[in-house]
Amino acid sequence: MALRQRGWSWSSALVGAASAAVATVVVLGRPRDPTFHLISITLSSFRLNLPLLDVDLILTIHVTNPNLVPIHYASATISIFYAGSRLGSALLHAGSQPAMSCQLLHLPARLYGLELAHHIPRLLADAARRQMTLDASVDISGTAQVLWWAHRFSVHVDSHVVVDPIFLDVIEQENHSETHLFLS
Repeated sequence: MALRQRGWSWSSALVGAASAAVATVVVLGRPRDPTFHLISITLSSFRLNLPLLDVDLILTIHVTNPNLVPIHYASATISIFYAGSRLGSALLHAGSQPAMSCQLLHLPARLYGLELAHHIPRLLADAARRQMTLDASVDISGTAQVLWWAHRFSVHVDSHVVVDPIFLDVIEQENHSETHLFLS
C-alpha cells in the first residue's frame, strides 16, 4: 500500500493557531494574587483622647497588580493587631490600579491609646529589644474589567511585620494574599 502525502491545509493551520492563542490566553490571563509590601511607617501626629494619646501614622505600601486587566477596589479598613489585641486600624480609600503595574499607597492609620496602655510592659520590653511584632488583616473587594464584563473579586491579605518601635523602621515582613474571583 502506498502512503499518500498530504499537502498544506489552511484550515488545519488556522485551527492550530487558534488553539495556541487560546492556550496562551488561558495561561497568561489566569488571575494572580496581588503583592503588598510595607515600605515605611511615618509618625504624623498624636491625638489627645483623654486621658490617653492616640498615635496617627502614615503607612506607605507598595502594591503590585500582576494581572492583564485593570482593577477597581472599594474602601476597606485594615485591622492592626499587637499581642493578639486590635491595636488600631488603617484606611484604604477606594481606587483603581492599571493592569500589570505597581503603585505606592499612603494609608492613614491610628493606634489607639487605650489599647497601647493595656500593653505597656510588653511595649517597653519591645522598645528595649528594638523589635515589635505586628499583624494586619484586610479584605478588599472590587471589580476586574475583562472586555465588557466586570468580574467581582475579593482579596484577603494577612501580614506579619516586625518593626523597630523607636525609629519605626520595617525590619522584616511576611505577606500572604489570596484572591477569590466571582464569576456570576
